Formats: sequence, structure tokens, C-alpha cells
Amino acid sequence: MDDVSPSEPRPLVIIYTSFFGRQHPLATAPSPPFCTVTCDRGRLREADIVLFHIPDAWEIGDATRRPGQIWVAYTMESPAHYPLWRDDAFMARFDLVMSHERIADIWTPYLPSAEDWRLALAQPVPAKTELAPAVLFQSANVDRNGRNDFAFDLMKAIRVDSYGKLFHNRDLGGPDLGRRTKLDTIGRYHFCCAFENATTPDYVTEKIFDALLAGTVPIYRGTRDVAAFVPPGSYIDAADFPSAGALADHLRTLRADAAAYARYFAWRDQPLPEAMVTWMRDLDRPVLARVLEVASARFPTGGPDDRPRLPFGPLAYLRTKLRRLRRARLAARRRG
Repeated sequence: MDDVSPSEPRPLVIIYTSFFGRQHPLATAPSPPFCTVTCDRGRLREADIVLFHIPDAWEIGDATRRPGQIWVAYTMESPAHYPLWRDDAFMARFDLVMSHERIADIWTPYLPSAEDWRLALAQPVPAKTELAPAVLFQSANVDRNGRNDFAFDLMKAIRVDSYGKLFHNRDLGGPDLGRRTKLDTIGRYHFCCAFENATTPDYVTEKIFDALLAGTVPIYRGTRDVAAFVPPGSYIDAADFPSAGALADHLRTLRADAAAYARYFAWRDQPLPEAMVTWMRDLDRPVLARVLEVASARFPTGGPDDRPRLPFGPLAYLRTKLRRLRRARLAARRRG
């Protein structure tokens, strides 16, 4: 896929929807050498691949389809937040699924790259200089599994410095330089709260990975599948404790026992698990290259050719067009 001749026509990939109201990152980056990427819906009839971000599903209703196109449904969010992901009738309109779930046609987990791990492991474990045992970075109030109540109970049982908007009780000491500042801050604490906003299979987000890369011990609350995504013995699973208070007692014990605490970093002196290494090797290729590869293997003749011109029906088409018109007028008034 990377060796396409400049003289050969490149597949056209259209990012049809926005990304939570913004341009999708794949649309803002330069097009790779093996395909052309655009978010110009006016070129829909030319498209070979059409990518739809399901959390922005309201934008999908006016999409028309020509024979031979491959439609890809995409999300990195838990289906607990977007039930359409589990709606068979809705999902039947798409040919391929791209998500964090391992059963997806194109798998896109939050797993850091091999280079991210290499750089993190090249640094020593940071000194734990903060008075509070644990740190929390959480701003969103989104909660489908009781994480907010659990965090509140934990903060009553043991000191937790919260830098996010939720339960905010601590400010950064200097300028916020983004991810680097976040990781540097996390590294100064013995523990980092990594609480997912939903508990569904394979929904393992950056929260636990940020803590591991920063050089601290994550307190994870989420799917049991997490064990497949991280080195063994590298984290504390909140589900192993009957209450937030029992977890707090365990944290105090570990903080007072340097040898017991150090065992959570033994993984850093071992090779990463073979499964993780294999995954990272496979995921190292650009995601659109993997989309095109799966599409060409699954639909070697250009894809299904019996789909209706209006897959979501005329009523959805009209409603979506009207909503776009209203939004455009509102934006124009705000600019004026």
C-alpha cells in the first residue's frame, strides 16, 4: 500500500463527519502517499472509502451512497455512551468497523507505541516528592460506572490531589505545557487514579498508560480486560477491594513498605509481554493503510453494489440537511 506509483490514481478517503464538532485529525494531517484524504462532502460521489465518526451520528443522515464505496463506522468511545454502536439495524449500513474493540475489522486501541514505551523506560522512576499519596486528572463529569462516587469516597479515605475540573483541589505549580506537564506531575506521586468513564470490553484508555509512562503505579477502575493491555504486576485493580476505604488502607501500607511498593515496577526490568509487542508492531502502520488493506481484502471487486442511494432514508436526509442549514445560519449570525 505504501508503494503506490505517483502515476496511479490514489484511493479517495472522505471523512464525512466531524470529530466531536471539530475537524477529524486524519483530515487535518497531510494526505499519506498511498491515498488522498479529504473532509469535502462535495466529493462523496468520487469516494472509495467513507469514514463516519459514530459519536457525531447526527451528521450521517444526508449521506448518499454510490455502488462500490466502502463505508467505515468509527469510534474510540465506549458503546455505553453511544448505543447506536450496538444497534444492529443502524450498523448494518456500514461495511467495516474501526474501534478500540479487538473484534473490530480495524483495531485502533489506545495502546502507546513501542517508541513511547522505549522512551519512558529509558528514564528512571521519578522521585515521589508529593505529600499526597495519589493524583487524579479528571475534568469530565461523564460517568457510566460509578467512578465519580468511587473517586469521592477514595478522597474521603485518603488524600488525593485532583488537578482536573472535577473535585479540583490542586493547581499546577507552573505553566501547563500539555501532556508533558501532565506526565511530569503524575510521576511525582506514588499512585495515579486511572478511572474509566464506562466499563465495557477492551475499553482501556490513555488513563492507565499515562500513569505507567509517567513512572508511577496506576489505580485502575474499569474493564477486567485491562490485564491484556499492560505489563503484569504493574497496576492496582480497584475491583480487588471491597470498598474505597479498603483500597485506601492498601495504598497506605504500600507507601510505608518500600520493598512492596517497588515490586510494582519490576516489569520495567523485563521485556514487554510478547502479545503487546506483536500488537504494537502491527499497529505501527498508518491506520488508513490498514483500512485500505482490509477493504481491498474483504471487497476485492470494489465492495457491495446493491446499497440504496439514501441508506438512512429520505426523512433522515431532509432532517440532517435542515439541521446543517440551521447550524450554518447560527454560525453566520455569531460571526456577524
